Amino acid sequence: MAKWTAFPHTGDYSWDTTSVKKQWARLHRGDCEPLPKDATVLAAWVLFHNGEFQKAAEAGAKAGGAGITVANKATAIYANYLEAKEKTKLDLFMQIAEQAEAQQATEPNNPNAWYWQAYALGRYSQGISVAKALAQGLGGKVKAALERAIALEPKHADAHIGLGTFHAEVIDKVGSLIGGMTYGAKKDTGLKLFQAAIKLNPTSAIAMVEYANGLVMLEGDKKMKEATKLYEQAAACEPLDAMERLDVDMAREELDDE
Repeated sequence: MAKWTAFPHTGDYSWDTTSVKKQWARLHRGDCEPLPKDATVLAAWVLFHNGEFQKAAEAGAKAGGAGITVANKATAIYANYLEAKEKTKLDLFMQIAEQAEAQQATEPNNPNAWYWQAYALGRYSQGISVAKALAQGLGGKVKAALERAIALEPKHADAHIGLGTFHAEVIDKVGSLIGGMTYGAKKDTGLKLFQAAIKLNPTSAIAMVEYANGLVMLEGDKKMKEATKLYEQAAACEPLDAMERLDVDMAREELDDE
């Protein structure tokens, strides 16, 4: 495996197994991942929360079972925020989608096996263009996987964000008529999903950012003021781990670029 770009704030987070266990519910409020029973899987999560994404992905893949979820999340966060090469980024997203699909075969009732497939295919779709992805039939796969994740875990805030983004992206790209008839995308459903995500995970910077983006896609420029306020709230969040730090940094950079 080629060496990944390092997390830019290495050393800022010093989680260990004890502190991760203690803060598990807060750290995993977004994905509802259960506390692992396997010590090697927990060790992989410690690496993840400290921003050691490549080591976390390798340790999770080696552990197998519940470790696949760590591997997928570490790879996804790395690809989304830190990988500079577009082709490598897209390849990583496809790798996650395949790993998650294989995980579904052995753990069909694991919400994160469905969620990470959807996340990876969603980000891949944004990378190649949503219109192209819809033409390839990826939209239906993303929607079905996210709906399955929510059916299995109704408190999965991140899956609510993902599904809200699906509705917003489709309507933004093909309009509400075709979006509704062909892909089952609805403006009201999208907005309700974002609102539910914020309610489930009120301190999540990424939930605020995606809701802001979704608002503008679904409602247009009239919601720009509200969207900016959400970005400001996201930028003011106090990140607890490396992933949250990347979410907050992204919100701050977006505001600086305005």
